[in-house]
This record gives sequence, structure tokens and C-alpha cells, in this order.
Amino acid sequence: MASVAGRAAASTRDVFPPLPRAVVQSFYRRMRAVAPAAVGAIERDRTGDPDRSFADTACGRLARSLDDAGLRALGMWTHHWCMRFYDDDTRVGRRLVREIADRPGLGWTADEVRWMLRESVAAGPAAAERFTLPRAAAAQLPPGESPLDELPADEPPTRPGDAVVPRQREAVVPRQRRAG
Repeated sequence: MASVAGRAAASTRDVFPPLPRAVVQSFYRRMRAVAPAAVGAIERDRTGDPDRSFADTACGRLARSLDDAGLRALGMWTHHWCMRFYDDDTRVGRRLVREIADRPGLGWTADEVRWMLRESVAAGPAAAERFTLPRAAAAQLPPGESPLDELPADEPPTRPGDAVVPRQREAVVPRQRRAG
């Protein structure tokens, strides 16, 4: 797996200024609490039937076992994981993110949404579903508090299904010198 964020993460500072250290630390503390269960559930679901209903998966059982704050932490952790390693291997994680995004009334905060947006912008268009959870979470905020308005014009939040296919640069192969 390769990170899609890479060096681009540093360029997002201008888009979303860093949150206070204490706020970010509280996010990581909450995410660390759900991470072991999330990793286990995702690993079990990777080996399972991909067509199984979400409720019958390990991720579905984990999501049902959490209160709203725990589900927000699970969503943030899974979003973070998917933004760092966005490829076919994150299919189960992206499904979990979509399921959490469909849950109304989770009590998202503007800071949580800003944190996810910053990671989404850093991931770039290679991560086609990068705005799924931040968009859903922002929609649950009171009017006028949406950090989506802070996105630059050249970084529109894509909607699920808006596929962005990254183009790979053509490899330059050095010509071999003829002996002679």
C-alpha cells in the first residue's frame, strides 16, 4: 500500500490552518480507543463475502456496538486510514466510511470536519471518495458552520460516484548507448 497523501499533506496548511494541539490530541486519543477493534473488524471483513449485508459484517457489528461519540471516532479513524492508504485494499474501510456517513445525528463538530477535510485535500484526486464522510458530517452542522465553504475553488468536494481517475505520468526510459 502506498500513501496517497504523501508530501501533499504539507501543502494543505494554507487551506485549513492547524487546529489547536489539544483538540487534535483529543481526536487521536478517541481514535486510538477504537483502532484495535476497527483493524480487527476490517481484517475479518476483507476475507469475508464482499456482498454480505453491512449488518452481517464485523464492521457492522462494531458500528452497532458504539454510541454516537464512538461511531464518530470510528469514522474519523477509518477516514484517516483510507486517506493514507487509498487503493483496492481499502474497499472494506471505504464501505465502513459510507455507512457511517449515512448515519444522521452523530453530533459532528466543525473541528472534526475541518480535520477530515484537511486529510481529504491532502489525499488529492487519487482518492475519489475522499469527501464522503466530511461532506456528510458537514451537512449535520448548524447552518453557517460548514467548513466546506472554506475549501478553495479548485478543490471542489466530489460527491460519491464522481470518479476521478488519476493519470500516471509516462515513464521516461533512458536510451541505451550503443557500444561501438
